[in-house]
Amino acid sequence: MKNLTWLADSRSNVKAFPAGVQDDIGYALYAAQVGELSVKAKPLHGLGGLVMEIAVYDARGTYRAIYTVSIGESIYVIHAFQKKSKSGIATPKSEMELIRKRLRQLRSEVKNAEKRNP
Repeated sequence: MKNLTWLADSRSNVKAFPAGVQDDIGYALYAAQVGELSVKAKPLHGLGGLVMEIAVYDARGTYRAIYTVSIGESIYVIHAFQKKSKSGIATPKSEMELIRKRLRQLRSEVKNAEKRNP
């Protein structure tokens, strides 16, 4: 089973979601940890096939959690947010910018750690 690592405010964001949404996201992340793919997870367009998006819908809105399985033996939860806009299904531009920034930071940190511990 892979380790689960939460970046920045992603864990507190998920904890602020409704209980049923938290359960669905938690199950999808567990599936990723054991090498499976939840029906609620799909590749996040524009970031390659190893950055995944979990989308959960309930009466209060759409909730998303973004994670990666491409770095080492860990699953990294990069970001989690509630989508405010009802237009379209695409991830908002501001959220994508934050996801890209955190992904760059993560890759840089992992690369530097590998240099220190070959």
